[in-house]
Amino acid sequence: MSEITPYLGDRLAQARALAGLTDEALRVRAITAARDKAFEDLWSLTLAYLSSDTSAGVKLSPHTLRAYRKGVEVLLEHASSNAWNLLHPGRREPGLYVAALTASGLKPATVMARVAAAGALYRALRWAGATDADPFADVKRPKDRTKGVVKNPPYRAEFVQAMLAEADVREAALLLLLTHAGLRIAEALSVEWSHVNLPGRRLLVAHGKGGKARIVPLSGRLREALEALLAASPRRDGFVLPWRAYSSAYERLQTLALRCGREHEFRGFHAGRKYAGTQLYAAVKDFTRVAGFLGHEQVDTTRRYVEVPEDDLADAVEAFR
Repeated sequence: MSEITPYLGDRLAQARALAGLTDEALRVRAITAARDKAFEDLWSLTLAYLSSDTSAGVKLSPHTLRAYRKGVEVLLEHASSNAWNLLHPGRREPGLYVAALTASGLKPATVMARVAAAGALYRALRWAGATDADPFADVKRPKDRTKGVVKNPPYRAEFVQAMLAEADVREAALLLLLTHAGLRIAEALSVEWSHVNLPGRRLLVAHGKGGKARIVPLSGRLREALEALLAASPRRDGFVLPWRAYSSAYERLQTLALRCGREHEFRGFHAGRKYAGTQLYAAVKDFTRVAGFLGHEQVDTTRRYVEVPEDDLADAVEAFR
């Protein structure tokens, strides 16, 4: 059984504990938490709402939840410092909050994440019947004109090869699931041996984002890494990778980058996924096929992942007449 399941079960149990209250009891609890600006109580309320009354529900990723939790914490700090009445905020207060976030030097994407978390808190308060306020509905958010692939580009081939040269069999498998199979970190950590078809050169991504499964091809190098992993520990059941927590896998790759003398180049997991998308696009020149490979519903999302050379059209226009 997946070790992620108890975590989801805990979240569902917490949501039921609040959702199972009478309307009046839930309303009173929410009003009291908002009056006291009690972070843990308000986060529990927000988590219960997100887990039970949104389309993603309990399958919201740990990364998203961490961002929401931090955003709720920051909002409450601001509200306490500026004497907000959370249930009846002033009409101009939300705009001033966004301005304060921007003035603090945060990047536009971070500001937008903070505002999204604030919106989630107020949706939770409305869900609990504590308020009708929707103060962030019309707040203008800063726009980041820089393309995501420019702000956080794919890893370079030299970095990936240097990491693989120093990696042990488990680190190599993790790195290649990101950079060759294009998996999200949550997907990589959820891969089980029953999902791997080495003779067929395919991998079932059974726990994709939004609960959607897909099949991705296995590169020759990834097959070799998985075969080496099997040889080192010949179990053909359970999880492929030993790490269940995002933080454990992050620390492992960060330490690997340090061993390689390339710690300044390590930027987490998503740059590896972008590396896979960029490599595949260079081979097939088809965003739709790359979107299917990465598990994107919208091709526009894929365009933000793929780094296209500035001179990509040079050969195409050379023979214009």
